[in-house]
Amino acid sequence: MSKKQLRLGAFFMLPGHHVAAWRYPTTKAEHVLNFEFIKQQALIAEQAKFDMVFLADGVSAGYRTQAFEQQSTAYFEPFTLLSGLAAVTSKIGLVGTVSTTYNEPFNVARKFASLDHLSGGRAAWNVVTSHGLEAANNFSLKDELLHQDRYERAEEFVDVAKKLWDSWEDDAIVYDKDNAKYVDKEKVHEIRHEGKWFHVTGPLNITRPVQGYPVIVQAGSSEAGKELAARTAEVIFTAWQTLEEAQAFYRDVKSRMAKYGRHPDELKIMPGVYPIVGKTIEEAEEKRKKLLELIPESLGVSRLSQQLGVDLSGYPVDGPLPDLPDIAEINGIKSRFQLVKDLAEREQLTIRQLYERIAGARGHREIIGTPEQIVDQLQEWFENEAADGFNIMPPTFPDGLKDFVELVIPELQKRGIFRKEYEGSTLREHLGLKRPANQLVSKAFI
Repeated sequence: MSKKQLRLGAFFMLPGHHVAAWRYPTTKAEHVLNFEFIKQQALIAEQAKFDMVFLADGVSAGYRTQAFEQQSTAYFEPFTLLSGLAAVTSKIGLVGTVSTTYNEPFNVARKFASLDHLSGGRAAWNVVTSHGLEAANNFSLKDELLHQDRYERAEEFVDVAKKLWDSWEDDAIVYDKDNAKYVDKEKVHEIRHEGKWFHVTGPLNITRPVQGYPVIVQAGSSEAGKELAARTAEVIFTAWQTLEEAQAFYRDVKSRMAKYGRHPDELKIMPGVYPIVGKTIEEAEEKRKKLLELIPESLGVSRLSQQLGVDLSGYPVDGPLPDLPDIAEINGIKSRFQLVKDLAEREQLTIRQLYERIAGARGHREIIGTPEQIVDQLQEWFENEAADGFNIMPPTFPDGLKDFVELVIPELQKRGIFRKEYEGSTLREHLGLKRPANQLVSKAFI
């Protein structure tokens, strides 16, 4: 396979990424929290040769939002669901979102090592920080951490997890029955980490993952997020509206990697894409129109308020956005705030028009059209250093995923930029990433 290949993730957010997906005619109540249905979607993605299934997660129900009753908020905890999917798939990568704000490194490292072993080397960790008072209150805290503190904690958290994965050398288990020696203790090490946020002795109580480390994914595009990604991430899930913005981000993050001793090819940048596919452009537009008609106004305003971190409920929906705070005052997702604000200003959108624009893609790129039109746009970004691949966000399940698999994937394959068969069995092999060396052995500071 000589031509450069793009990477694809199937972003599972059921019943769909559109905020009103649960009201769409072809989505069904019986698919909610239905493992058999999710298994079918994962197998469809695997048959289409996607690199990975991607699961988002949060640590609150969004109960305090203005439109809680109007949005789908019940979803599986990622480790549980991905462990189930590991047993019924054989090739596709399994990406779970886990927060560094309200977890501990030992538990997370152990769970991901377990998932990597159970899946034969297909696990990946989407490293996120968590914001919001509701989330903080769920973990016995009266207030949330500041943005910079969340990222500082995340950086140390990932460092500790990697040390824990390295606490067992690859050949530590000797299983010598004759000499009654199960493990070579000289090849299992305490990590003795002492930092600002964590004090962890180790070792882990499971062996080093099949992939060395699960693939490290990050979703974040703030200044702190870009620096963390340049240092630790192997895949970035990001959001951009224009080719120029995506190219600037691509160059920025990859140019930061050298100071951490990393090559740009060690990081795959995969923006989110929300595709509405039709056999004709009219069919695609009709699907979009139907989804927009199903958005309750209160839900649209609530979703936009969440994205901006500003309560918009008192403003006319057919009027402009009010004056927004400076980004320095935002303690939520800074990059998403800026992206949505820029979109509104660039296109002079009203509150209603803006919430319609983010109702499905949540600030990610929305592409509407025929398979050829969809691929034209994906290929443009891929071949012009704006993306190494894409995380596909179907509007609805099962139809949105089915449309992409049956209509778009064959066009990508026809153009020679997406695989027809897997060439390896681990997620690292799918993505063209090397298995990391054991840092505790190579640095000899044990």
